[in-house]
Amino acid sequence: MPALKIGPWTLHTLETGHLWLDGGSMFGSVPKPLWSREHPPDERNRIRLAMRCLLLDDGTHRVLIDVGIGDKFPAKLVDIYRVEQTLTLAGALDAAGCAPEDVTDVVLTHLHFDHAAGATRREGGRLVPALPRARYHVRRANLDNARAPNSREKASYMPENFEPLAEAGALEASEDTGSPWPGVTFIHAEGHTRGQRLVRIATDDAALYYVADLIPTRSHVRTPFVMGYDMAAIETMAEKRALLERAARERAWICLEHDPEVALARPVAEGDDFAWAERVLAGAETVPARS
Repeated sequence: MPALKIGPWTLHTLETGHLWLDGGSMFGSVPKPLWSREHPPDERNRIRLAMRCLLLDDGTHRVLIDVGIGDKFPAKLVDIYRVEQTLTLAGALDAAGCAPEDVTDVVLTHLHFDHAAGATRREGGRLVPALPRARYHVRRANLDNARAPNSREKASYMPENFEPLAEAGALEASEDTGSPWPGVTFIHAEGHTRGQRLVRIATDDAALYYVADLIPTRSHVRTPFVMGYDMAAIETMAEKRALLERAARERAWICLEHDPEVALARPVAEGDDFAWAERVLAGAETVPARS
């Protein structure tokens, strides 16, 4: 569980479980021999992916970015996506010294089930917010998208993951890109799905980007490595290049939500593309103290 300090924030990466998605869909037009070396597929051509969240703690606010898949998935979908539930959000929070009721805010980068299903849980015969005292923040454009999804994304936007939040009065939808908390800003990204929100945590001499599905794994640092799941591949490529150029200048960390092995990495320009200058594995306890 790598942790690092940026300004007033202590940042903890949280391992909340794994799922397996089709490798061809994860890498789009990239030939299988190129991606399968780093991401070996199973007999159904699925590759193992993390559902890594990020906890920000300044002693007053405990802000959680994304919430994983939760525990209410039906057995049929658990099989289709080969969901591994040995790790949980509650267990990861506990390891970071935080109880579910301690979380003050949740930033949902977007409402696809692998990012947002853990937002609600079953209590008796109803669905309730899984983090009972938290305010859940999402972009209005993504909420609108989730409520009227296109046919390609319909299976990924499940009302049971967000409508109970709205019914409980816990969901806040906005288009803000300002600073909701000191040192924290939002970045909009539209190529993967309309209304995706990324998060930057920074001071004058250190920065980290939580990039959600803009750069899902370590292999997606290459500009042409774009998911078949993306709604607009050209937009994704442009958004990725702009973010990586900025992060490389800042020598910033990137938090990789879906890579099963690498939790954090620093990008560096390599010719006309990008690579990683430094990596921190998911099992590490601390991050090197470098700005």
